Amino acid sequence: MSDPAWLANARKYLGQREVRGPQHNPHVLKWWKNMGAPFKDDETPWCGAFVGGVLVETGIRPVAGGASAQAWLKLPVKLDKPAVGAVVVFWRGSPSSGLGHVGFVVGKDQAGHIMVLGGNQGDTVSIKPFSTDRVKGYRWPGVYPYSERFNLPVISSDGRVSTNEA
Repeated sequence: MSDPAWLANARKYLGQREVRGPQHNPHVLKWWKNMGAPFKDDETPWCGAFVGGVLVETGIRPVAGGASAQAWLKLPVKLDKPAVGAVVVFWRGSPSSGLGHVGFVVGKDQAGHIMVLGGNQGDTVSIKPFSTDRVKGYRWPGVYPYSERFNLPVISSDGRVSTNEA
């Protein structure tokens, strides 16, 4: 089964990263603009801009306040478990902090961690393992996914789980 359109689009940006100094990555600026957010830099945490930006590019409206990772819990289709292409929202700092991270599920690693394609993961668009202990929710940006999407492929990782994406 092929990737949903938004995930295929997100994969095109793998390797895009923040630009050090006064310049900014034009893709990050475009994602902010697509989201209708006021930011004009790549220093502001931009994981929500990445998710919203690639969804907009595939014809899907972002959630209100999507610059905030936890705003993505407003997507209407709630999933009880991860699916390839699902939006996954994590807490950051502590579960009640209001801080978070958001990206797309692409699989799991050999240890069972969720593999996430996201922006602002080490200041870049990358695929990294995340602990399921930090998951606040899985959402689907469309109608409920085909059952095959819940069969997560195993993706090789270095095993180092992401712990702080700010």
